[in-house]
Amino acid sequence: MKSILTTAFLLIAFLSLAQAPKGAWKSQEPTGSASTLIVADNYLVIASYSIGNKYFERTEGGPFTMSGDKMTYTPEFNSADTAKVGVPIEFTVTVKDDILTLRYEEAMVWMRVDDANNVPMAGAWHITERDNGNGELVKIHQNGTRKTLKLLSKTRFQWFAIDPAVKGFYATGGGTYTAKDGKYTENIQFFSKDNNRVGSSLKFDYKLDNGRWEHSGKSSDGKPVHEIWEKIP
Repeated sequence: MKSILTTAFLLIAFLSLAQAPKGAWKSQEPTGSASTLIVADNYLVIASYSIGNKYFERTEGGPFTMSGDKMTYTPEFNSADTAKVGVPIEFTVTVKDDILTLRYEEAMVWMRVDDANNVPMAGAWHITERDNGNGELVKIHQNGTRKTLKLLSKTRFQWFAIDPAVKGFYATGGGTYTAKDGKYTENIQFFSKDNNRVGSSLKFDYKLDNGRWEHSGKSSDGKPVHEIWEKIP
């Protein structure tokens, strides 16, 4: 069943970009957990979790390319099966209206959460600078292959810390967000390192400037945050 779910995740993604606008999608799994997909620019990320039980199950993601109704997706991380990292997968999918149907060994149906076209915050972002604790922004992740990315649709977000070169997955979190009048708020629905954070909200001041996203506030553990994120080309 895990392999079928993984296939479903990926199919959805490519389908949404082949024939439908980028954004977020959702599906309910037989286990009772929810699965969400965010497609942003040329990157996708999927997560399975239970909000009610504050349980994080799994996540995976990576870049993809589209050619007609074919999608080639190459996972950069997979929290449940590292053997799949770096192995390209090609899928064929169909989409109609706001329903995504993917057929592999069985049909799976996904529903649109939002349409991320013409949404300034929507996209794939990577963190490039962070406060060093002395009030100074310093560059991070400039060397090596470790990185922290965050994907946003119109209403959903997910961040993840990974190192594709060593098939490393370190942490992730996600949920819904709002951004208005310089205030950015994240509502946490899953957090791989600490399920007690589920249900909490984080509020930041933010501003966008030509693909550069600056925000400041406090983290989920109450520590000051001042970060710079930049759009992935």
